[in-house]
Amino acid sequence: MKVKGWLFIVLASLLVFVTACGGQTTTEPTTNDETETKTEETEMKPEDVSGDITVLIHRTDIVDTVFKDYEKQFNEIYPNVKLSFEAITDYQGQVNIRMSTKEYGDVLMIPDNVPVEDLPHFFEPLGQTDEMLEKYLFADDMAYEGVSYGIPITVNAQGILYNKDVFEEAGVTDIPSSPEQFIDALQAIKAKTDAIPLYTNYSAGWPLDQWEPNRLSIAGDEQFANHLIDTDAPFAEGEPHYILYKVMYDAANQGLIESDPLTTDWESSKQMMADGKIATMVLGSWAITQVQELASDPNSIGYMPFPYTQQDGTVYSVVGGDFNIGINANSQHKEAARAWLDWFINESNYAIDQGGISPIVGEDYPETLSAFQELGVEFISEATHREGEEGWLDMIDNESEVGLWQSGFKQRIIEAAIGNRSESFDDIMTDLNSSWEAARARVVE
Repeated sequence: MKVKGWLFIVLASLLVFVTACGGQTTTEPTTNDETETKTEETEMKPEDVSGDITVLIHRTDIVDTVFKDYEKQFNEIYPNVKLSFEAITDYQGQVNIRMSTKEYGDVLMIPDNVPVEDLPHFFEPLGQTDEMLEKYLFADDMAYEGVSYGIPITVNAQGILYNKDVFEEAGVTDIPSSPEQFIDALQAIKAKTDAIPLYTNYSAGWPLDQWEPNRLSIAGDEQFANHLIDTDAPFAEGEPHYILYKVMYDAANQGLIESDPLTTDWESSKQMMADGKIATMVLGSWAITQVQELASDPNSIGYMPFPYTQQDGTVYSVVGGDFNIGINANSQHKEAARAWLDWFINESNYAIDQGGISPIVGEDYPETLSAFQELGVEFISEATHREGEEGWLDMIDNESEVGLWQSGFKQRIIEAAIGNRSESFDDIMTDLNSSWEAARARVVE
């Protein structure tokens, strides 16, 4: 699916708005075999839904505030469901470990690196994908064989968070539109201000994965993910991955990042950006409001597309689902878990309040992305897999141990750039290509 022009206009005009139903609908699966799932719907009154459920979340910053308010609102409708929220800092890493057991909460954000073919083993089916897509954007992100196992908690645009005041102090008046212009801007910031030009959040790890979606902004082709299945060298010079991570390497190599990346801290980095001590961070649009809320002047925090312009002059921003919320297939209270999931997606307004785009088809869009219109940015999203190739990309990625959505090779790039490894950027790219080629031969051929 590709969203060109203005997502605000196109989706609102093409898609039908769906509101949440008044009663609670639960989906009970019956499995004839591992490849076929049938569902039947049973209407339940809210007061008939009961059980104690644990919800795993990644939002350590708002677990004791916003989510407590959600709990009160939810219990006004579902008085017999008791919620317990468990916030995890290293969310993906810790949840991956816990998924080796049956104890990974009742409702949780599905880790991005779960292979789609494994979804039926870990998560409860939420509905037929074609029907879910009529209600929710990107409901096919966590789907397998026509069944959806997750719904995005929000839909994000991708780009770079920046402090406008720092850019002004450095004399950078135009938004960079190429990697070279971006590096030039970072150099000006280093020379003329006291701010850290680019904060990588190396130590936290997961923020480095926020770079990966921008591969599509560079490719400018909705079929790019499918093309990765066809190539032996996705990290070759001139390819989107090479261009993308060369920006990371050059910034680190030229001393334009934090002085000691091994000791970074995610929570404090947000306040540092709000205070003008950091100029830029590569993050999804979900981060905009988190930093704005900490700034004395919220308008000082801006958002730009990744600095790359197509030959025809187009600048893209990738739009796609954030974490998907799903239900543990081992939960003892699946009706209560589904009640929370449905309420959270349809009633809490989490997505908009947190600066994202609502996953509900036809909902309004946040003002935080309105600046993209002035820049003429067009939105793009990756197409779904080609017929018969469901899960292939994940299989190649896992087999190769490249880890497109993991921090490993990104940290390796930074370590090499600052001199902690005796290898060049091209050495790393060559190694990744070799691993990819070998894995592709085993999976595809």
